[in-house]
Amino acid sequence: NITFPETESDGLLLLLDAEGIASSTGSACSAGVPRPSHVLLAMGISENDARSSLRFSLGMANTEEEIDHVASVIESVVERARAAHSRK
Repeated sequence: NITFPETESDGLLLLLDAEGIASSTGSACSAGVPRPSHVLLAMGISENDARSSLRFSLGMANTEEEIDHVASVIESVVERARAAHSRK
């Protein structure tokens, strides 16, 4: 789980999806729920930070190329998400 301050996780999800990257705003048991992760809130993370967080899952099937792809686009995705968030 990674927090990207000054963003909204829904915007990040859309931008990452456009890059072919799957992630989630909550735990696997609450995927698709439009509210901050109850797990993060229970851990003491602020609601604002929880709304700016994404979960990335990695497993044996992931390739080094997939991880490199995320690393190569994450900075520009976060910059675009911050720009969109600041216009609100």
